[in-house]
Amino acid sequence: MPALDHFKKNRRLSLVLIAGVAHFLIASSSWAQSSWPNKPVRIVVPFAPGGTTDILARAVAPELSKAFGQQFVVDNRAGAGGNVGADIVAKSPGDGYTLLMGTVGTHGINKALYAKLPYDPQKDFVPITLVAAVPNVMEMNAEKAKALGINSVADFIKYARANPGKLNMASSGNGTSIHLAGELFKSMTGTFMTHIPYRGSGPALLDMVAGNMDVMFDNLPSSMAQIKAGKLKALAVTSAQRSAALPDVPTVEEAGHLKGFEASSWFGLLAPAGTPPDIVNRIQQEVAKSLNTPAIKEKLLAQGAIPSGNTPAEFARLIDAEHKKWAQVVKNSGAKVD
Repeated sequence: MPALDHFKKNRRLSLVLIAGVAHFLIASSSWAQSSWPNKPVRIVVPFAPGGTTDILARAVAPELSKAFGQQFVVDNRAGAGGNVGADIVAKSPGDGYTLLMGTVGTHGINKALYAKLPYDPQKDFVPITLVAAVPNVMEMNAEKAKALGINSVADFIKYARANPGKLNMASSGNGTSIHLAGELFKSMTGTFMTHIPYRGSGPALLDMVAGNMDVMFDNLPSSMAQIKAGKLKALAVTSAQRSAALPDVPTVEEAGHLKGFEASSWFGLLAPAGTPPDIVNRIQQEVAKSLNTPAIKEKLLAQGAIPSGNTPAEFARLIDAEHKKWAQVVKNSGAKVD
């Protein structure tokens, strides 16, 4: 009996110790989440500086820095239509210290476009929030458009059909919405332009303004300043409705008589899979709050971006729907990247 009593006593002690350790681990995990962030947070932008992805990341980063008392630093990692930067985040720890400013390209298009994608847009990420949606704008170098007598989408189609391959089409990279908008336009109009991919809208726009490129289907915010300055001529927006930022510019559908043409873009924050829900929700709430401040809201609307700040669940549903939509567009256009 003494031996049995001794066994029971040790067993009770073991159970107490196990319960204590479990409580400590839970408390430690909770403390780690509540103390986040205790060092700078990196927001990876998978394109070069100057494009809409970069503009939006740099709009929210200072607001998050103020809200959390730690620096949110933008880190541009361009390449492969956004895949280089997205893959860096996909393979980062899910601790809240590495985020991605994802796009319709990285999370809606590329899975269908690329034969081999180094990450899974849905399994490897946790959606945080949609930051903004924007139309793309079909634009030309203003001097070239004038020299060629192109004042409208109809003029452009006529010239492109008569001169296949003579126009160069710039994009922010293979598989981006800017690229796919052009491919969709080509397939629906029976035209051919030579596609020249860049490592982001920034460098592509420099060559557009310099006259080295002829046409681009850029995200409206990154091109707005050059359109306003008269360096670029906006022929049409690619959304279903006209943009409030450019109310006099028609849609591609109405200007080119292309029923059903729509190729808008969106941008949102994502974290690596495994990031604690508490951290995800805290970031979403602060982004939504900042996007609703008059200063930022008015700034983005003036550039043609429509602020969002939706919930992680709503953003996840958008990503799922966009993947299905763009998979069909890629299939119909025949576009592929090895």
